[in-house]
Amino acid sequence: MVEKRPARRPGGRSARVRAAVHRAVTELVAERGYGNVTVGEVAARAGVADTSVYRRWGSLEALLTEVVMSWLTDQSPIPDTGSLRGDLRAFAAQVARDVTGPDGLAVVRLVMALSAAGEEGARARDAFLAERARQLTGMLDRARERGEEPPGMLEVVDHILAPMYIRVLFGAGPLTPEYAEELADRLLPPPAGPAVS
Repeated sequence: MVEKRPARRPGGRSARVRAAVHRAVTELVAERGYGNVTVGEVAARAGVADTSVYRRWGSLEALLTEVVMSWLTDQSPIPDTGSLRGDLRAFAAQVARDVTGPDGLAVVRLVMALSAAGEEGARARDAFLAERARQLTGMLDRARERGEEPPGMLEVVDHILAPMYIRVLFGAGPLTPEYAEELADRLLPPPAGPAVS
């Protein structure tokens, strides 16, 4: 008789460990800031051995990079409302929700801190920016295919993302859905009104 192996559950312990470690990172960075977090503290908060963290991620910077990229790619998909104005307004509202969510501020601070953390940190920052650029380019390309005239990708960064990141990093005002939508509206020319005779 062949011994039956137990079926492996998708994710299982490995997924639970990853989620616990990611959560520990964002909590500790939110509480103490980037430079005041060690692998040992992350491991203790996550309830795992620090050797497990080193074995899986290799270094604190590699772990932080994965946390940042995971947060960015796990957000809601880029909106497809059928119009560029609708897409930009929905995207702006979504970013506002994401960066003010439980992990948002910690992740934005991590990206900023990693930028100054040597070569590995610069690679993390570049990967974050490349993923944001990929998302925005897809939305703008879709608008172009519909016959619309979208702004450039950097214009979206300057007019929508930058003001929101500044607000959240410096506590310079609330990030309401209305504010986010207003940023998108400022980027595009006003919709054509009815012709006046």
